Amino acid sequence: MNIINIIEKKVAGKNLSQQEIEFFVNGYTNGQIPDYQMSSLLMAIVCRGMDEQETFHLTQAMLQSGDTVDLSSIDGITCDKHSTGGVGDSTTIAVAPILACCGFKVAKLSGRGLGFTGGTLDKLESIPYFNVNLDQDNFCAIVNHVGCCVAGQTANIVPADKKMYALRDITGTTKSLPLMVSSIMSKKLASGAQNILLDVKYGTGAYMKTMDEAIQLAEAMVKIGTLAKRNIGALITDMSQPLSRYVGNALEIVGIIEMLNGKKSRLYEENKAVATRLMQLCGVDLGKAEKMFDQAISSGQAKNKLIEMVYAQGGQASYIEHPERFSLGQQLDVVALRDGYVGQMETCDIGYAVNILGGGRMQKDDQLDHGVGIKMQVDLGDKVKKGDVLATIYHRDKNVEQAKQLLEKSIFITDSKPLSTKTIHAYVDKNGVTML
Repeated sequence: MNIINIIEKKVAGKNLSQQEIEFFVNGYTNGQIPDYQMSSLLMAIVCRGMDEQETFHLTQAMLQSGDTVDLSSIDGITCDKHSTGGVGDSTTIAVAPILACCGFKVAKLSGRGLGFTGGTLDKLESIPYFNVNLDQDNFCAIVNHVGCCVAGQTANIVPADKKMYALRDITGTTKSLPLMVSSIMSKKLASGAQNILLDVKYGTGAYMKTMDEAIQLAEAMVKIGTLAKRNIGALITDMSQPLSRYVGNALEIVGIIEMLNGKKSRLYEENKAVATRLMQLCGVDLGKAEKMFDQAISSGQAKNKLIEMVYAQGGQASYIEHPERFSLGQQLDVVALRDGYVGQMETCDIGYAVNILGGGRMQKDDQLDHGVGIKMQVDLGDKVKKGDVLATIYHRDKNVEQAKQLLEKSIFITDSKPLSTKTIHAYVDKNGVTML
């Protein structure tokens, strides 16, 4: 068996065997297969595709390239969620304590922001001294004691994906369904939870631009998760505007605190959908799950559980009780230049505006300013008059005019109201697609 024969076989449109897939994944991970040959194979996969079995074998080979998280020491029903990325998407930080209040164990490994999407770890690190760098024993101990823990992945979780994704990023091979599915699912399966809810985004602030693309990706990932014997489902959600009105690290924590205090919003709606569907995957009737969610919020237990998690991970939990302690930048308003409706947003540009201010990464090693960001003052469909505030920029005098100009161009005022501003559009599980 050799890599040239495997490349030629895929170029010819033939299916690769499990052994051939394991050969090229292991060979590339350990350095025996060079970048130029792997690039050729990746392009062949982009052009010729992979069927369900090939994608499953690719996912499994990537999963087995490094460590997996052993959750056997956790006492209870383990669950996890994954978002395909978006702007103002701070769902994990609220869903974890909510589910913990409901008796489930949330062992969540998260990542950092890159590009226009924010990272859960970066948001949590805006809380002074919050520790995301935990070994497996401490990670599992916190989950057992608190009910939830959010930490970073170890360096050796799915190393094949880290190496392959870096190559895909510079060879124009990111837009391939089997490669996307195997990348996401290898990491989710490596995280160890039995019950997994995927949040697949589409729109101007997501990698998938249309609902059909998002559904196709969700269906493929659910099939792989089912083959791996996990209870798995996926929500299809709209990212045509920021999910939270707060965009930026510390600001998004402020928004989460408002939500856990019971403030209704798109973020509240999204968290309720994610939490209740995940509880359903864990065996709870959907109607009962909705009541459990409402009780966790209205009783204040969910907010208290977040405080408990922050304290357990070394953070200053007083910031959750007193969000005014966050050191935020000075404010500058962006206003409407005409009467009309908020008809469209280039949501990814809102995320990039936060990066320009210093709140996100353009390069992997960029240092963040946790106190800058944007608070949206309007939602899609809102009626506005000339001079009304559309958004407030929190800044430290870095690139503020550039960010303001980008933000002004990203919010479109139109004569007519958009037809739909719905957030949750569909649910996908092993039984198929249900429109909501």
